[in-house]
Amino acid sequence: MLKAIIFDFDGVIADTEHLHLKAFQLTFIEKGIELSDEDYFANYLAYDDKTLFRELLKDRNFEHDEALISDFINRKSEHFENVLKGNILVLEGVPEFISRISGKYPLAIGSGALRSEIIEILESVGLREHFEIIVSADEVINCKPDPEVFIEALRRLNNLDSVSETISPHECLVIEDSTSGIQAAHSAGMKCLAITNSYTAEKLSEAELIVESLKAISVEELEDLF
Repeated sequence: MLKAIIFDFDGVIADTEHLHLKAFQLTFIEKGIELSDEDYFANYLAYDDKTLFRELLKDRNFEHDEALISDFINRKSEHFENVLKGNILVLEGVPEFISRISGKYPLAIGSGALRSEIIEILESVGLREHFEIIVSADEVINCKPDPEVFIEALRRLNNLDSVSETISPHECLVIEDSTSGIQAAHSAGMKCLAITNSYTAEKLSEAELIVESLKAISVEELEDLF
């Protein structure tokens, strides 16, 4: 039985992947490093900020330490805040879908974005009240495809006063847009609904259900997975 739903954020709720990419590009160019759109979407999309900086600098053989990584993260956050202004968009069907399931199931977010970014966007589009639990990149050690963010989200859901019976991983649905997210969900013992916002249906084929948008899915279809 379906008992809880955990959302990824960027590319699932908010149409922000292109804004993150722009912020990363602005940060890297300050050090003379280029990051193409194709390279980002093919190799770095699902990483949180810290992991992306580590992996890309390693791939570029660019000498770095934790102090430089921290500086990159701060600079990227500043750039993201600037490019976000006036550009906050919620993906098609998201508000309506969340309204249909809110109150029926406890909802959480498990994301590689920073908590401040998630909350700012949710509040600006009037969706903050629907999510009692938010687990962000700054609250876990390992990024997807590691399942830590989803395991922690479920742990917090089970601590809610409104949850009277313990929810098991196999009673959770994760909504994702990336291959790494699907792997993380399955490693956590959860089922996954994938949305083709960032990858093709073929690339997302390991998910239990694949849709073009949340506008195209009913609550009954989700429940049928369980």
